[in-house]
Amino acid sequence: MTTKLVIGLDGKNSGDRALAYGKQMAKLIGSCELLIVYIIEWSPYSFQTAEENAERHKRREEEISLAKERVVDPAVAALKEAGFAARGLVRHGHVASTLNAIAVEENAEQIIVNRSSQGGITERIFGSSVVNLVMNASVPVTVVS
Repeated sequence: MTTKLVIGLDGKNSGDRALAYGKQMAKLIGSCELLIVYIIEWSPYSFQTAEENAERHKRREEEISLAKERVVDPAVAALKEAGFAARGLVRHGHVASTLNAIAVEENAEQIIVNRSSQGGITERIFGSSVVNLVMNASVPVTVVS
């Protein structure tokens, strides 16, 4: 049986630490698949005209394509080149709940993310995606700093 680890990337160099930790864990586990995931924050709660919705859908598809091309595909290619079993996913949604949903769908054993280095008043009041993920995840979460 293959163990699956979900690695959430944020599109910044800080995600490299989560990838490095995922690789380290995969080496220790042996039979392991790394699922590289990038979530594009997207609110479904917006009231728009039909034309705006059509444009929004087009923009959404462009964002998925760009994220896959710039963030996910290079990470997956590097992992495969290093001998790891890896694949990638890009989705729109709330970061914490979407990462958790993917982990559940994929029967993953663990989610690995990087601690966000961004701060600000919004995070202090409402919490970060990482905090929400840790508090609500269905599987263990490792936060790499």
